[in-house]
Amino acid sequence: MAHEARAFTCGCSGLTFTQDERDFMQRFKPWGLILFGRNVQNRSQLTAITQNFRELVGREDAPVLIDQEGGRVRRMKEPDWRPHPAAAAYDRLDCGEDDKAALVREGARLIAHDLIEVGINVDCMPVLDVPVEGANEVIGSRAYSSDPAQVALLGRAACQGLLDGGVLPVIKHIPGHGRANADSHLALPVVHTPRAQLEASDFAPFRALADMPMAMSAHVVFTDIDPDLPATVSRKVVSQVMRGFIGFDGLIMSDDLSMKALGGSFTEKTQALFAAGLDLALYCWSDLREAEEVALATPFLAGRSAERSEKALDRLRASGALQVAFDPVDAALRQQSALAMRG
Repeated sequence: MAHEARAFTCGCSGLTFTQDERDFMQRFKPWGLILFGRNVQNRSQLTAITQNFRELVGREDAPVLIDQEGGRVRRMKEPDWRPHPAAAAYDRLDCGEDDKAALVREGARLIAHDLIEVGINVDCMPVLDVPVEGANEVIGSRAYSSDPAQVALLGRAACQGLLDGGVLPVIKHIPGHGRANADSHLALPVVHTPRAQLEASDFAPFRALADMPMAMSAHVVFTDIDPDLPATVSRKVVSQVMRGFIGFDGLIMSDDLSMKALGGSFTEKTQALFAAGLDLALYCWSDLREAEEVALATPFLAGRSAERSEKALDRLRASGALQVAFDPVDAALRQQSALAMRG
C-alpha cells in the first residue's frame, strides 16, 4: 500500500544490488526504483532486478521507472531491444495528424511491450516541452514539435500507448523546459518570458494533459512567477501554475536532485521540494550517503500524495485488465515502414 512507502525514488549502482543497497531499500522502503544504462544488461537480468526490488520493499506493485523515450534518451538498447525514434521524427512524417498520432501511440505501445516484460511499469515520457529557437539543446529532438497544440496531440497519443501496454507515463518537465537557456543537469536555467506568453505556449501542452497520472518537474526559474526559486522548489510555481493554471492534480515527482540546477545540501533540496508541494523526490545516482540524506528528509506517503499515488497505480491496474492482443513484430514493421518513408 502507498502509506508503507517513503515518498522518494532511488537509483542503484549496477546490474544487481549490493548488500548495502539491499539494506538501504529494506530500511527506507522507497516508493520507486529508477534504472539507467548502468543497470541494464539483458532481459533476464532486468527481470531479476525489478523482482528483487519489489521483494525488498515488500510491495508487489512498487513502481520501477526508466527513461525510455527513443532517440538519444533510451536506456535499453540493441541487440536485446529494438531502437525507437526520437519524438521529433514523428512530426516530420509526410502524413495527416491522425496518422501521426496513431503511429506515436503504436510506438509507445511497443516501448511498453519492451518494459512490461522485464517488470518496468513506469516510463519517464513523453516530453511535453515546447522548444524555441535559441534554447539549449538538452530538449531538442526529444520534443514532438515546436507547436504546443501538436505537442499536446502527440503527447497524449504517447501516454495512451504506454497505458495500453500497462505502463504508467510521466509527462515532463512540468511546467515546461523547452525555453531553458541552459542544461539543468549542469546549470540553473532562467527564463524571463512573460507569464502570459508562457501560458499560451510552454504551459499549454501540460494543461491539455492535466488528466495524466504523473508528472516530473522542471528545474527552471520563471522570473515572472518566482524570480528566486526553480519550479521544483517554488511554492508559487507549484500552487499557481502546476496545480493552478495547468490544473494538474496527479502525482508530481521532482527531476533528479543531483542535477546542478539545484543548490544546497541534499537534505535542504529534499525538504524544499516537499515544502513547495511536490509529492515525490527523485534521486537517480548510487551514492548511498547522498541517498540516505534524501531518504531521511523524505516523509512516508500520506494525505493527498498517498491518494495521488494510489490513483496512479489504479490506472495501471485498469489498463492491465483492458489489454488487447498486440503483435510487436507487426507493429515494429509498420513503424519502420512509416519512418523509412519520412517526408
